[in-house]
Amino acid sequence: MLARLQKLLVVALLVSATMWAVILTLLGHPQWGACVAVLIVLGYALFLGVEFALLYLMQESGPAPRARPGQLLRAWWGEVVTAPQVFFWRQPFRSHAEPDHIPDGVIGQRSVVFIHGFVCNRGLWNPWMRELRARKTPFIAVNLEPLFGSIDHYPRIIEVAVARLEAATGQAVTLVGHSMGGLAIRAWLRQFNADARVHRVITIGSPHQGTWLARYGHTVNGLEMRLRSPWLSDLAAAEPATRATRFTCFYGHCDNIVFPAASGTLPGAQNLHVPGTAHVQMAFQAEVFNEVWRWLSTPTDASRAEAAALATPAR
Repeated sequence: MLARLQKLLVVALLVSATMWAVILTLLGHPQWGACVAVLIVLGYALFLGVEFALLYLMQESGPAPRARPGQLLRAWWGEVVTAPQVFFWRQPFRSHAEPDHIPDGVIGQRSVVFIHGFVCNRGLWNPWMRELRARKTPFIAVNLEPLFGSIDHYPRIIEVAVARLEAATGQAVTLVGHSMGGLAIRAWLRQFNADARVHRVITIGSPHQGTWLARYGHTVNGLEMRLRSPWLSDLAAAEPATRATRFTCFYGHCDNIVFPAASGTLPGAQNLHVPGTAHVQMAFQAEVFNEVWRWLSTPTDASRAEAAALATPAR
């Protein structure tokens, strides 16, 4: 569904920009035509600028230092470059370019489930999936639907992916969630009481305590992500104290979607600050990938047993 909507948006922007450029050129104003076309195509950069301005105004004292204007400007530019790659190309046109990877003979291997965030789909993870395929790591990337439904609808989708990887590998899975995806993972843990089936959970820019910006959201999942929303309060109340210790949570003081910065942290988890990095851009930072790979590289019981058997001299 999202891919279709974003395809329509991309086509509409390009048609509109071309139409105005042609009309103004025919009227003898080619320079104005070019300016209007650029404004239409790059208008999202202005929208991002508004988000960063709100972020700057809403900064609070917390675990992360206040972002300096120069850091916010660099993060804005990073998001201007990253956003069209994700929202104008990978998600609308390349969401199935990288299929799930569960080859034969992966018993005893680590595996990962990728869970995207709000107004995203599995195409977000294409660079990750290409890299993990090259490293022969089993993975599944899900699509969360209904697009604007409750986060409580998504655990069933995650459960199917987890069960497939469990059956293929015989091992607990690693789950990686961006933005709302981190909340979907927590909802899955609550609904399926699945702590023992998890090797590690890594969240990237997830609004674990909500986000100020969600006050402008009116979808069901948008309402659930508001600061101190009843849904988030109920979720936290249902979680055992030890669950958060399974989490590594990346957050940032330049996150233009999840702010104030502390709202991206989960009490009791390993919370890692990513400085000077915007919301979507954060998913593609080397330190984030390296942390995920560190957990995927942890030997399993099966691989330890195999290594021990190989190290035992034959009699």
